[in-house]
Amino acid sequence: MNHQGQTAPVLTIDGPSGSGKGSISKCVAEKLGWHYLDSGALYRALGIAAIKEGVDVANEDALAALIQDIELEFKRSDLGHWAVFLNGEEVQDQLQTEAVGNTASKIAVFPKVRSGLLAKQRTFQIAPGLVADGRDMGSVVFPNAKFKVYLTASAEERGKRRYKQLIEKGINANLSSVIQDIQERDERDKNRSESPLVIPEGATYIDSSSSEIDEVVLTVLDLLENTKKL
Repeated sequence: MNHQGQTAPVLTIDGPSGSGKGSISKCVAEKLGWHYLDSGALYRALGIAAIKEGVDVANEDALAALIQDIELEFKRSDLGHWAVFLNGEEVQDQLQTEAVGNTASKIAVFPKVRSGLLAKQRTFQIAPGLVADGRDMGSVVFPNAKFKVYLTASAEERGKRRYKQLIEKGINANLSSVIQDIQERDERDKNRSESPLVIPEGATYIDSSSSEIDEVVLTVLDLLENTKKL
């Protein structure tokens, strides 16, 4: 990475599944004119690759080897939105299925998988800046980031949001099952031995349970502006 990339500012937005960090991060990146990294999407893309290649998602070594054999990119699609490309193919729509989400959560517990994707994530730190969202952005991937946010919401609220998304996409879903899946995912993320979900040191804690996206975006932008003055 060049010197310019090493000094490019980074805003990390960490939090549990369904906290709204993806939507918030994209909005903030757009307003700042910065690059955007959805780390969870990279794990989901790896999950898609594992499913396609018939790799056992319980086999850590096989998954680590798979990372070396695939190309993962995060860039603008032909339609202008941020999208993940797996071996040159846009897989953004496939990323949103519950099956892929659960697969990603399971493979993310493996140290060799996290190590394999760590270096790739850091290559996204380029000028004029980066907004990175995930579960260990401020604690592990970009621990020295000047701007850090931990965004959360109640499991019930996050379940309702996810349920609404699925229904709007025409995907059959059960609200209680969606909430249960989120709670189980929370437990896996918080209790895994490698890079567990934590509130990063120096992060600003934001609960979005009763807030609209625009409100949270303004809060984050104000945080950046105030931190710059320090």
